[in-house]
Amino acid sequence: MASELTDAGARARSRIAWRLLPFLFLLYIANYLDRTNIAYATLGMKGELGLTDSVFGTASGIFFIGYLLLQIPGGLLVERWSARLLLATTLIAWGLLTVLTGFVRTRAELYGARFLLGAAEAAFFPAVIVYLSHWFVFKDRAKAVARFMSAIPVAAIIGGPLAGVILGVDWLGLPGWRWLFFLEGVPAVLLGIATLFVLRDRPKDAPWLRADEREWLASELSKERQAKADVAQVSTWQALRSWPVLLLTLALLFCYAGGYAFWFWMPTMLQRMTGWDVQRIGWISAIPFLAGFVGMLLVGWNSDRMAERRWHFAVPQLTAAAALIAWLFVPHSNAVLLIVAFTLVGFGTSAHLPAFWALPTTFLSASAAAAAIGFINCIASIGGFFGPKLIGTLSQRTGSFDAGFIFISACLVTGSVLVLLCPRERSVGDST
Repeated sequence: MASELTDAGARARSRIAWRLLPFLFLLYIANYLDRTNIAYATLGMKGELGLTDSVFGTASGIFFIGYLLLQIPGGLLVERWSARLLLATTLIAWGLLTVLTGFVRTRAELYGARFLLGAAEAAFFPAVIVYLSHWFVFKDRAKAVARFMSAIPVAAIIGGPLAGVILGVDWLGLPGWRWLFFLEGVPAVLLGIATLFVLRDRPKDAPWLRADEREWLASELSKERQAKADVAQVSTWQALRSWPVLLLTLALLFCYAGGYAFWFWMPTMLQRMTGWDVQRIGWISAIPFLAGFVGMLLVGWNSDRMAERRWHFAVPQLTAAAALIAWLFVPHSNAVLLIVAFTLVGFGTSAHLPAFWALPTTFLSASAAAAAIGFINCIASIGGFFGPKLIGTLSQRTGSFDAGFIFISACLVTGSVLVLLCPRERSVGDST
């Protein structure tokens, strides 16, 4: 019997990974393309709309003010309602808003479009993280998160060259930056419709799982819930006030401030520091995110292998910070060294994420973890507003990105130290 359940477990783990992760990966690509395409659109829209660096920084970051609104409800709705319906709704909503962003004419309209886009996307990420905990056992969770979140660098790898091509078109008398929003909003709407047919809310609803596979998964997840219940009974409100959750929240706030500042400003940085054209910037900007993609998969795999999360979060971040500080001491005319530095930053600001998001579910019950994930991502999103905005202000005042590099490095170091201050996570079944 044990052998049969072991075989069923192996089949279930493989089948679930292949059925869910590729589709969720596609959804997250659409998510990040629509969130960050303004980084490339600005290369054309700044002149037409008369945007300063400060205005662009605000427009990039104001997304996260809207993003604050539905983070916690998003995680809880998946736990208590329907992941399929929630994800489909958010995809269709943000896809339509991305298309509408292509029609903006003024700074105020741009601010409004970005704010609403953030509100529409808010529930997506916490919903998926909680959704994965319904399907993947503890020992597979960081790998699953890594495969899902590797869509972030892949979206950037695709988005850069694609944006370079689209920005060069002039169809129907409309400039390329408007077409960038039009063309990248439509896939989210189509994927939202597809979500209704592809996803199932729980393993018990999946016709593609065999009965013994469902039995094995239900048993394993039940054991995990019981193990966490035996350690401590933590309510949702207690979880949100707990010291580890508050530390993780503050740490991610700093990391978002530094990471999004780099992600939104990198195309503009490359343009000003090298003088390259839009098409070349699109291709070169894919390199740092290719490093981030590889880093996510390797760090997520090694984090699961070693059952360790904190240092797998900190080391990539510290690597990125060191690369930016080192750049301040080398000749700024050397484009090769600039690409090397940006590649290390792309690695560091992406590779840490799977280890981080595996942390809350290691010490909290399902409902508490769902609320905590939404809470952490919600409050940390404030960093996504202030980071890009501050880089724009510093650039406008100093005429250089050096001060911005120091700010990004300080954020990444601070976030790493805060996570290292968290108590060591306990693996399920760890009795030490």
